[in-house]
Amino acid sequence: MPTTIDQYQAIIRAAVEQKTPLRIRGGGTKDFYGNPMDQNCTLLDMTDYHGIVDYEPTELVITARAGTRLADLEAVLDQHGQMLVFEPPYFGAAATLGGCVAAGLSGPRRAAAGSVRDFVLGVRMLDGKGKDLHFGGQVMKNVAGYDVSRLMAGSLGTLGVLLEVSLKVLPKPAAGLTLGMAMDEAAAIEKMNQWAGKPLPVSATCYTDGRLFLRLSGAEPAVRAAQVTLGGETLKDDDMFWRSVREHTHDFFWPDKPLWRLSIRSATPPLLLPGKQLLEWNGGLRWLRTGGGEDAEAIRAAAKEAGGHATLFRHNQSGISVFHPLPSGMMKIHRALKEKFDPSGIFNPRRLYSEI
Repeated sequence: MPTTIDQYQAIIRAAVEQKTPLRIRGGGTKDFYGNPMDQNCTLLDMTDYHGIVDYEPTELVITARAGTRLADLEAVLDQHGQMLVFEPPYFGAAATLGGCVAAGLSGPRRAAAGSVRDFVLGVRMLDGKGKDLHFGGQVMKNVAGYDVSRLMAGSLGTLGVLLEVSLKVLPKPAAGLTLGMAMDEAAAIEKMNQWAGKPLPVSATCYTDGRLFLRLSGAEPAVRAAQVTLGGETLKDDDMFWRSVREHTHDFFWPDKPLWRLSIRSATPPLLLPGKQLLEWNGGLRWLRTGGGEDAEAIRAAAKEAGGHATLFRHNQSGISVFHPLPSGMMKIHRALKEKFDPSGIFNPRRLYSEI
């Protein structure tokens, strides 16, 4: 497998010359995510390009190669009492930094702290001609009207091959606990949005099976004061609970049925859709587990009506487009970006949208 930038560049240039599409892959833990690609794609494995390039704890910035395992990265941060605040889901021990950024997925803390895109400071990447490009750095920068570093977050490898990523990190909270309380879905949505507007140290929310769970994180006095204000029962093994929500090992996610991810306005009342739901991010993220025969158009229409979009996250049994169709204007922008960064269309073709 390639281990140097020169080798990756040679593979890209050969692929362009031979008109052979490349399937960019890290640990493979998110292979299920996105539209299927042609079987004749050549695998471009990034796992051997790993290691921390630069880390100064006092600066709250870490730079690492794309093939670096998330577990290794977070272990180093943990030694200094720091963390990736957006809590990226792994979906497997082999998850890498490059895959984390390319997928653009964030965990339970996203509503309180921000998404992976918000913490990307800079990237080093190879474009569709094999050029070695640098964007951003260890401070926030814009390039030619686009923040290209953040543009790579969620692009699923369709714009380029990530080589290095610089991320902003934050100190771990001094204290934390999780409260659980019984209520119906409508009341839970109202409470989550009400509390989100107050100076409470709520770092994550989850509603499932008639119970609302609130994670409190911060200084010890603030956490204890909020506990008294909010009430509820303290959840034992709360780290395990939030990990199960983040990694989809919670009972809700187990059945091998289509799983939809609806990103909508947080205050939207309960969505009357067939199937079972789990809510995160104060109601802004709603997971919908269906029986398999539901109408995708109806689900997407409901998400659109609620000011958002719907993604068929897992178990695409019907062969429909995974991601919510884009308006023509947005698709035009996507096409232009693809043409600019990958003019030969060799990087992960059709994984994000079938048109590109």
